[in-house]
Amino acid sequence: MAGTNAPAPAWFDPALSAARRMAPLRAGTRGIMSEAPRRPASIAVLTSGGDAPGMNPAVRAVVRTAVHHGVDVYAVYEGYRGLVDGGPAIRRLESSDVGGILQRGGTVIGTARSEAFRSRQGRLRAARNLLEHGIDALVVIGGDGSLTGADLFRQEWPGLLSELVDTGEVDAAVTSAHPFLRLVGLVGSIDNDMFGTDMTIGADSALHRITEALDALHSTAASHQRAFVVEVMGRHCGYLALMASLATGANWVLIPEHPPESDDWADTMCSALRAGRDIGRRQNVVIVAEGAQDRKGNPITVDDVKRLLEDNLGEDTRITILGHVQRGGAPSAFDRYLGTLLGHAAVRQLLKDAPDAPAQLIGIRENQVISSPLMDCVQKTHAVAERIEAQDYETALQLRGGSFRESFGMLRTLQRAAPRSAATGGRNRRIAIVHGGGPAPGMNTAVRVAVRLGLDRGHTMLAVNNGFRGLRDGDVHEMDWMSVSGWVSSGGAEIGTNRYVPGAAAVARIADQMTAHRIDGLLMIGGWSGYRAAHTLHSARARHASLDIPIVCMPTSINNDLPASELSIGSDTALNSIASDVDKIKQSAVASRRCFVVEVMGRDCGYLALMSGMATGAERVYIPEEGITLADLQADVGVLAEGFRGGKRLGLVIRSENADALYTTGFIHALFEKEGGDLFDVRDAILGHIQEGGDPSPFDRIQATRLTARCVDYLTGQLESDGRASAMIGLQSGAVTFTDLASYPKLIEPEAQRPLAQRWMNRRPLAHEMVGRPPG
Repeated sequence: MAGTNAPAPAWFDPALSAARRMAPLRAGTRGIMSEAPRRPASIAVLTSGGDAPGMNPAVRAVVRTAVHHGVDVYAVYEGYRGLVDGGPAIRRLESSDVGGILQRGGTVIGTARSEAFRSRQGRLRAARNLLEHGIDALVVIGGDGSLTGADLFRQEWPGLLSELVDTGEVDAAVTSAHPFLRLVGLVGSIDNDMFGTDMTIGADSALHRITEALDALHSTAASHQRAFVVEVMGRHCGYLALMASLATGANWVLIPEHPPESDDWADTMCSALRAGRDIGRRQNVVIVAEGAQDRKGNPITVDDVKRLLEDNLGEDTRITILGHVQRGGAPSAFDRYLGTLLGHAAVRQLLKDAPDAPAQLIGIRENQVISSPLMDCVQKTHAVAERIEAQDYETALQLRGGSFRESFGMLRTLQRAAPRSAATGGRNRRIAIVHGGGPAPGMNTAVRVAVRLGLDRGHTMLAVNNGFRGLRDGDVHEMDWMSVSGWVSSGGAEIGTNRYVPGAAAVARIADQMTAHRIDGLLMIGGWSGYRAAHTLHSARARHASLDIPIVCMPTSINNDLPASELSIGSDTALNSIASDVDKIKQSAVASRRCFVVEVMGRDCGYLALMSGMATGAERVYIPEEGITLADLQADVGVLAEGFRGGKRLGLVIRSENADALYTTGFIHALFEKEGGDLFDVRDAILGHIQEGGDPSPFDRIQATRLTARCVDYLTGQLESDGRASAMIGLQSGAVTFTDLASYPKLIEPEAQRPLAQRWMNRRPLAHEMVGRPPG
C-alpha cells in the first residue's frame, strides 16, 4: 500500500463519488437487510500489490462460486484505490462477466497502490462504499502488505460503522445489518514467500519465465564459452533463485537465507567454476537473488559477481536482469488450477465461518486446501526477513521449511564439477538405471540426478539402453559425471525407452545379464509398462538369485496413471502443453462461432482431460472413469446450442482418448455439427504425441530431482544394510512415500490401465461448478 497514487482511471467521476458520499445510506438500499445474516449479504473480491499470474483464475473462481451459492458478488477495480473511490469502481458481476479471463496474465480488475487507504479517513470511505452495496465479506488477493491492510480494515470495521452513524452518513439500521466484515486472504505473489501455503499464486508461472530465459541463455553461453550472471526476483526469499537453479543446472546460486559461509566466498565460488571449465564445461551460469548478501549483511549484486568472474577467472561475462518479465505472461496450468482451487475455497470459507470469525488465509499444503489465521501467517512471514536482517541465517533457513533446506543441499552436490573422492565405505555397489513405458518429460532430469548423486555416494552407475529389452540383451554401459551434462532441461529419454515387458524366457536372460554386469540395485524411471516389467522381475527373485536385489520404481508418465503416487513426473509438462495449444485453439474458435472437440492422451486415466479442462475453461470433459452415454451427448449439444443462441462465440469440449470406444472424437464432432446447424460449426483437434514432447516444466524438473534423490537414498540404505526390499516411490498427500512393489497388483484396476485410488477425481465437482453444470 506504500507509494504514490496512480492517476485516476478513466471511469472515475469525482463529482459522482462525492455525491454518493454525501447522500446518507438508509435501510432499504439494495443489498441491505434489517438484521445481520448468518452468511454474507454480498461478497467483494479485489487484487492488490504486485500482479501475479493466476490472479484472474482466482477472481473467476470467487465470482462463479458465489453465484453458484446464490450470493451477490462484486469486483473492486484498481485494488484499495477502488475501494476508497467507490462508485463505478465497485461493480456487481455474473458468471458470464469472468468468461475468457482464465488464461490471461496479470489481473483484469486491476491493482493500484493507495495512500488514502493507509489513513483512517480513507478506510472510512471504503467502509461506506461497501455498505452502499450491502457488502460485508471480502476476498483479498495479494501479498503480505495487502493482507495486513485488509485485516486492519476488518478490525476497525465496527468503529468505522459507528463513526458513519455518528456523522449521519449511514443509518443505524444499515450498520446493524452488517456489524462485522468477514475476510479471507489468498496469497498472490511470485515470490512464494508466505507462510500458510506451500505455493503462492504466481510462483509457478514465474519459474516458467525464469526457466525459459535460463534455458535460452545456456545455449548462447555455451556457444561463446561465456559466463552469465542472472538476477531474479524474490525480495527476502530465495525460492525463485534456488528452484530455478535446480531446474536449469545453474553452476552457482546466491540466496538471502544462506549467504556464503566464509569471507573468502569469492575464491570458493571461482574455484568451483574453474573446476567445471577444467573438465570441459563450456559455460558458467550464476544466479543471484535480488536480496542476496554476505554473512555480514553486505549486498551481493550481479555487478559484484561479474567483476569477480572477470578479474579472477578472466571470463567473458554478461549480466541479465530478468526484471518484471518474471511476473508477466499467461499463467501456467498449475497456477490456473491453484487460483481456481483457492478462489473456490475462499468463498466456501466465508459461507462457513461465523460473521465475527478471525480473518483466514487459504492456502495449499501437502496437496490439500487448508485455512490458517491470516495474521499468524503474516507474522511468521515477517519473522524470516527479521532473522535475515539479524544475520541469524540458520534460523531463517529452518523457517523456510524442510524441503527448502533439502533442495539447497541437493543443489550443492549437483553443482560440483566432480563427485567427492571419498567412497561410501564397504565394497563398490553397482546400480543400474532403466526406463520403461512411453517417453515422458523429466526422464533425462532424473537420470542426471541419479548418476551424479550415486557417484557422489561412491556407487558405480550404469545406464541400460532401450529399456528392458536392452537389459535382456546386455546393452549396459557405465556413466560418469559429465556424461549427463546438459540433461537437466532435455526432453525425451537419452538412454531410450519402450513398452516391452519381458516374458518368462526373457526374465531368465535378464537374470543372466544382471549377473554378468554385477548389478546390485535397479532404478526404474518410467510408466505403466516399466512398473509391470519391474514387478515381473521382483516376482521372479525366488527362481533367479541375481534378481534378489532392491528395485525402486519412480513414476514418470504424462498420463498420471501409476499406483502409489498422486502425481507422475511428466504430467505437468503435458498439461502445460495442452493448455498452450488449447489457448490458441480458443482464439481461433472465437473468431468464427465455433465449437472445438479436443482429444488428449491419458489411455484409461482421465487426469489430463479433467485438469486441462479446468485449466482452459472447457464446458464439458469426457473421461474414461465416467464413460459417455447418448443422454450425455444429447444434453451437451442442447447446452451448446442454447449458449450460442444467447450470443456466445466459443464452445470447448475435451475428450480423453479412451473415454468411450463407440463415442469417439469423430463421432462427437459429427453429432455436434449436425445438431448445431447454422448456430455454430464444429472442429476437432487431436493433440497426439506432442503431449509427450518438449522440455520438462520447472515443476517436473524439480520433482524429478527430489524423487530421484530419495530413490538413491533408498537404494543406498538397502545396499549398505544388505537389504532386498523393492518399492514404488510416490507423492501422497504431499509427502514422499515408499510402497512395497509386491503390492502393485492390488493397487491397480483389473480391467483398466489406472490405479484404484485417484484422489484427483475429488476435483470433479469443482470442475462442474466452474462451468455452471450440476454435479454428476
